[in-house]
Amino acid sequence: MAQLSARRAALLALQAWRTERRFADSILSEILTEAKLRAADRAFALELFYGVLRNLTLLDYWIRQLRTRRLSVDLQAILRLGLYQVFILETSPHAAVYESVALASKRHRPLINGVLRSALRRKDDLCEQAKGQPVHVQTSHPAFLVRRWQNNFGNRSAETLCCWNNRPPPIYGRINQLRIGRDAFLRTRLEAQALPNNPNFVEFDSLPAEALDRGDCYIQDPSTGLASHLVDPQPGERILDACAAPGGKTSHLAELMQNQGVILACEREIDRKRLLEENLVRLGVENARVVQHDWASKRLPPAIVSLAPFDRILVDAPCSNTGVMRRRVDVRWRLRPADFVRMQRRQIAIVQAILSLLRPGGVLVYSTCSLESEENEEVVQVLAKMPTLRLEEQKYLFPFRDNFDGAFAAKFIQAA
Repeated sequence: MAQLSARRAALLALQAWRTERRFADSILSEILTEAKLRAADRAFALELFYGVLRNLTLLDYWIRQLRTRRLSVDLQAILRLGLYQVFILETSPHAAVYESVALASKRHRPLINGVLRSALRRKDDLCEQAKGQPVHVQTSHPAFLVRRWQNNFGNRSAETLCCWNNRPPPIYGRINQLRIGRDAFLRTRLEAQALPNNPNFVEFDSLPAEALDRGDCYIQDPSTGLASHLVDPQPGERILDACAAPGGKTSHLAELMQNQGVILACEREIDRKRLLEENLVRLGVENARVVQHDWASKRLPPAIVSLAPFDRILVDAPCSNTGVMRRRVDVRWRLRPADFVRMQRRQIAIVQAILSLLRPGGVLVYSTCSLESEENEEVVQVLAKMPTLRLEEQKYLFPFRDNFDGAFAAKFIQAA
């Protein structure tokens, strides 16, 4: 690939995101790897790409005020980048206009130049007009999603949640005590800020590359600890982590077990299985076995059957990810109203597939990073009606209340 500018890399990523069924981080990572940008340009490309995705509806509102005639999708992408710089980043006006114009073909450069210069002249008025728009426009969320949250959480909490989703996430890490003690980590990593009420988690100003390579920590939001602690695995037990990749919860379970006993970590996709294996090795997990398995399959692999029954099972189920939207920036644009019920069917099917693997008196923890009742309370209601399961407790974390990513977990006991 020829040498790219940060703006050109961001534009290519936006174009690929529009046409490919891949997550935003995968697309941008591939483009930046090939582009070999300097650190500062790489950071700017990240800011532009994710900034545009976080503000799509608002940027398109401004485009409609500035240009009534229809635009091609490629010109719209260039204008989104330009207006993000003009209105939100407040980049130097000359640089924002000049560099955005350079992204267009010669034929369309006068159009891009005219729209962006008009935006500069009308900036204050357009920003004021935007304040009068509905919440879904101001915060760039699908209208159906905002209505759901308003109905479920109230108007104020829904707006707070939307604003939360648009803030770049802090960098949190879990100290991996299979490699290093908490006190030793904090002594040697002066950049790590200890978190109140979350003694095993810290906040970083930037990615701690050396500590990550050594396996001393794992980038993970404190909300992820909710499910692991509810599982409460004990040294020497047999644990099934039914949906394990990329391995953050698996390694946390191993740490809580002091690397004693057995964890069977399952993953459906081969690429994610490899990532899971790599992470577990780096983090010093010695008591985990990794197996590729799709719970939709009727046939259980011998590796699973030979270890059953399990003392505890974690089903960290695939979900809509609405609790982690500030980290999964493009999720909001992938979701459709029907997805929540579709995910619910899949989640219940996974639990039904693994239930016979749990010993009498064993613990089942069902968890998601969703905020939606269809994937949380409604699934729990279905599971609680199963004759062998008894609901013990359920816990929630809400970004607008708890200031961490959203999470849900419910603990069941299998009848003896």
